[in-house]
Amino acid sequence: MKFSSQTLRTFTTLHTWVGLVAGLALFVAFYAGAITVFHHDLPAWQGTQADAAPQSLDDAQHLLDGVLARHPEARNHLGMTFPGAEMPQALAYWQDAGGGWRYAWSGQLEGSPTPPQAGLAELVNELHYSLGLPVAGIQLMGLVSLLYGVAILSGLVIHLPRLFKDLFALRPGRNTKQLWQDAHNLVGVLSLPFHLLFAVTGALLCLLSLQLAVLNPLVFDNRLMQALPAALDTAPVRAGTGTPAISGSLAMWHQRAAEAAAEQGIASFEPAYLKLANAGDTNAIVEITGESPRALGPLGAVALDANTGDVLASQLPGRRDANHATLTAAYALHFGEYGNALVPWLYFLLGLGGSFLFYSGNLLWIESRRKRRQVQQGRAQVNMALATVGVCIGLCVAVSAAFVAAQVLKTYAPELADRGTRWACFLVWGGCVLWAALRTPAQAARELLWLAAAVTALVPLGHGLMTGRWLWATAASGQWALFWVDGVALAMALGFAALARATARRAHMGDPHSVWADRVRPG
Repeated sequence: MKFSSQTLRTFTTLHTWVGLVAGLALFVAFYAGAITVFHHDLPAWQGTQADAAPQSLDDAQHLLDGVLARHPEARNHLGMTFPGAEMPQALAYWQDAGGGWRYAWSGQLEGSPTPPQAGLAELVNELHYSLGLPVAGIQLMGLVSLLYGVAILSGLVIHLPRLFKDLFALRPGRNTKQLWQDAHNLVGVLSLPFHLLFAVTGALLCLLSLQLAVLNPLVFDNRLMQALPAALDTAPVRAGTGTPAISGSLAMWHQRAAEAAAEQGIASFEPAYLKLANAGDTNAIVEITGESPRALGPLGAVALDANTGDVLASQLPGRRDANHATLTAAYALHFGEYGNALVPWLYFLLGLGGSFLFYSGNLLWIESRRKRRQVQQGRAQVNMALATVGVCIGLCVAVSAAFVAAQVLKTYAPELADRGTRWACFLVWGGCVLWAALRTPAQAARELLWLAAAVTALVPLGHGLMTGRWLWATAASGQWALFWVDGVALAMALGFAALARATARRAHMGDPHSVWADRVRPG
């Protein structure tokens, strides 16, 4: 397929500027997203879940009864996890009279404003879907996902005429820019189907609220809030009657949900958490959500009458309506919640590969616009280099610092663990951006990469010192979730160190007119 030179120039310009506008945000989303793939393992690595003895349903029932007895507002709506392999200890959560969330667990029935040391996983997840921004961050990432899709399609048009000829043409040598260009193209083309998937599902999930607002007058006749529970939840909405009733037990709900799933052909349905409404009322209703292996979107739900155990509704794999099937599939495809144990590792590598794409895209833009015959470079190129280094490499340092802070604070100030971890992340990130602004691009890249290597190496070291769970100990005891968190951190520390050495070598021995040379001066 051939395109005119004007068409290629247009799409090249579109690809370049869309990539620049969205690139820094996408680097954050992909780097954090690579780690978020293992969000099930992070609470165990951060907290004391690995030490906790698995609870029984009777223990969880005691927690539920205690919360409902002490907190009347929890009777309106309450969520609770079932004890299992991922979370051995049950956790209850609800909203108090002021609208704030409260959490309770064994030994903490009075309610806490924060869950028990799960803030690290939440922090990394927030960086992924909202850049950590408290206001409009999700919507911003939705718009970035749309730009991301435009960049993918325009890049495909650019490379389509020579796709197979240049696909594996990695050309090492003195032309460093050409090597970076080849690597950028190779990673982009090989991961193209997944990047299209991420762009579409990211936009769908992040812009869901805006999509519903637009559809409200067109589809829902301005009654969106009344239609929303039926569209997104499994349990029907039932108002309380005010008449007391004897509620069923966790064991009964667990059994009835598994039986209802088995009747629909889901033989291995394992309840994970529940949502209880109107507890102790004749109209009490409970929605049991559980996992079913070998399904695209393993989570399914069964809604029961909380008093009698009668099945009221269900949304199970293979038997969902269009709304639930679309959202469940989008979530599963975006986060790799399907397939076997190799899928999360594939998504992890795709996340790191995506980070490389956006980082290398900025570097290629800088190199293509630098002045070839003089040390003095344009202010725009230097500023873009400093911003790329400060934001991208600074994020790598900040995320590793959050991991280290989580272990130290858990040991010495557990009540400050989650809040302190967030402060550590954003203060370190801001400090790295400021440091980069005060240095030349080569100095900033070299120094922050060495810092990233050092701080990331502290992740397994801090975990071992604070808990006694060294890499070899977790491997010997079969605690593979803990082992892989530390093992990946160690591998990434070595990777950052290798990049730091390569950056230093280029600054000293590479093209003296490059933005990445030690002698560069802004114009």
